[in-house]
Amino acid sequence: QVQLVESGGGSVQAGGSLRLSCTTNGYSHATGCMGWFRQAPGKEREGVAAIFRFGDTTYADSVKGRFTISRENARDTLYLEMNSLKPEDSAIYYCAATLTGSCTSPLWQSAYDYWGQGTQVTVSS
Repeated sequence: QVQLVESGGGSVQAGGSLRLSCTTNGYSHATGCMGWFRQAPGKEREGVAAIFRFGDTTYADSVKGRFTISRENARDTLYLEMNSLKPEDSAIYYCAATLTGSCTSPLWQSAYDYWGQGTQVTVSS
């Protein structure tokens, strides 16, 4: 059974930084794409960043230059380094993984098969 568990969320002031982690069980990071999504109250879940099997990455325009996705295969862990945080970054952040290596729309929810339970990020002004 595949499990994804996020951690590292919290409350910070605008301009601050946080690093989210997503630890996986029963899933090889060499399998496919992994991504980070977020959902703010009253809004749809949106893709933030994704990393492909061989390490290429892609980001939503709203976070480019501020967020960095990475993974450490030896620890079965996915990371999201978030810098220069803004109040509009406040949301529940989810990690996700694909069942296969196919990942044609990595910032769309429909591309992913496995999801974590989410971790709250709150940025105050």
